[in-house]
Amino acid sequence: MKATPTTHDLPLKDEGFRNLAEALDYAADGRTGYNFYSGQGRLQIALPYATLRDEARSLARRLLALDLERGARVALVADTSPDFVRFFFACQYAGMTPVPLPAKIQLGGHREYTGQLERLLSICQADVAIAGDGFLPFLEEAASRLDIRFAGSPQAFAALPASTAPLCPQEPDELAYLQYTSGSTRFPRGVMITQQAVLHNARAIIRHGVQIRPGDRAVSWLPYYHDMGLVGLLLTPLVCQISVDYLNTRDFAMRPRLWLKLLSENRGTISFSPPFGYDLAARRVRDDELAGYDLRSWRVAGVGAEMIRPETLARFADRLAPSGFSSRAFLPCYGMAECSLAVCFAPLDHGVRIDRVDAERLADRQLAEAVPPRGRNGDLRANSFVTCGQPLPDCDVEIRDEQQQVLPERRCGTLYVRGPSLMTGYFNNAEATGEVLSPEGWLDTGDLAYRIGDEVVIVGRSKDTIIVNGRNILPQDIEYLAESQPGVRTGDTTAFPVPDPQGYDQAVLLVECREHGDRERLDLILRISQLVRTELGIDCVVELVERNTLIRTTSGKPSRRSTRKFYLQHQPQYEAAAS
Repeated sequence: MKATPTTHDLPLKDEGFRNLAEALDYAADGRTGYNFYSGQGRLQIALPYATLRDEARSLARRLLALDLERGARVALVADTSPDFVRFFFACQYAGMTPVPLPAKIQLGGHREYTGQLERLLSICQADVAIAGDGFLPFLEEAASRLDIRFAGSPQAFAALPASTAPLCPQEPDELAYLQYTSGSTRFPRGVMITQQAVLHNARAIIRHGVQIRPGDRAVSWLPYYHDMGLVGLLLTPLVCQISVDYLNTRDFAMRPRLWLKLLSENRGTISFSPPFGYDLAARRVRDDELAGYDLRSWRVAGVGAEMIRPETLARFADRLAPSGFSSRAFLPCYGMAECSLAVCFAPLDHGVRIDRVDAERLADRQLAEAVPPRGRNGDLRANSFVTCGQPLPDCDVEIRDEQQQVLPERRCGTLYVRGPSLMTGYFNNAEATGEVLSPEGWLDTGDLAYRIGDEVVIVGRSKDTIIVNGRNILPQDIEYLAESQPGVRTGDTTAFPVPDPQGYDQAVLLVECREHGDRERLDLILRISQLVRTELGIDCVVELVERNTLIRTTSGKPSRRSTRKFYLQHQPQYEAAAS
């Protein structure tokens, strides 16, 4: 078996497609496609776009035979496998809406994962649900309590009868997919992305982000249920007809060196990762392996999905320099699922550009005043931020204060985005849509940022999100678990992120405690810590505080941002990391 080739004779085309089905039809005239590798780095399945088109059309006819309404939701557990891809594109041909579901089970999290699937299936009102063997028992258990037409394996579905009716791909203004935001498991929101929105974003990435050229080949371990994995490394390569080599996300986590091996052996040119992926690979690679990799072809090392720490990327570049990796390949970017994917890209071939600002002025006056490089005025506290570049064409960006006034350069405020790649809203959730999307089409990202000329610099988390190893954890989920314990009342908890010594997020939970005995207080801490670890798969620092000590808003709700600031000021061990 051979992987699909890198070079081919099909002329590059990234426009003129009315929907993703037409994009696949064009790519199928060439020889490129998707390739799936095992946890040992061996090619398991090569899936040329031509084969994918034929198999997707066959499945689409079986979807049509179910006589579902147009746009019906087809839930797909998004494991990194050909089956997910086949069914995703079957939906495109059948005029139905694929809904990627997370394919991640934390240790001891059977009940939590099954409950999560049930919530997601219920919210999207799925008529069909598909999962591979590894996730099928969880899906079947979750679907058993719901009214779903078909829930089962790809093999069982493929055995269903096929319709002879003509295929009916979506129109440009119909949904290409429904994607749950990667934050809360208890309060999920389904982002509705149209065909024209995702195709516009893919075209902008191709032309202005990574600037696709002949000989490009992508490599990815990113999950399909994340916008960077789905849009950036599955749909965009298809729209520009290049081949992609995939590692399962779980295999990458266990053997991150396989990522480097694939890039080296297949002469990969484009690959993206959150910062933690670069950190993990740099830590796991052995000295005796460095000379065996050849990373000179890796021209776009995209980095995003979480706050970018320059020290992490510098360690990776230094570590992999003997393998031919160039730090100029780093391409910082910014985006979110509500924008299909990408909003901003730094310029190619410039590597990481850092802006150092006066930390006190930023905190007190929201002014990002530049300070000299390290070594000059060394007594001045400074924050270092990575610039994320200019917005993509047709994407408008504004930085606003709390009164919705547009701020000038180097004034920090909330980032707002408007453009043709934005979602139409959250599925069946008009209230949540109205909270973030204005009638004029402006999206409140919730992220704190400032501008330097035309470039955007992100300085804060989106809506208090805690990011642990690339996973978005909403503080509401941690607080919910703590408030489920006896003796903890609703509203008596506040969760927020603080930087650990390496600059990554560490979850902290403060709990107003009514227990007075030392043994009872310790038992409460242990119970909450264990519950968070079991249900969410993360470690959390739990601290008990006296009643009526949490900082609250004028409406009486706990203020995470103010509480976090107070916590950092009174925890000296965090001050250095925070700066």
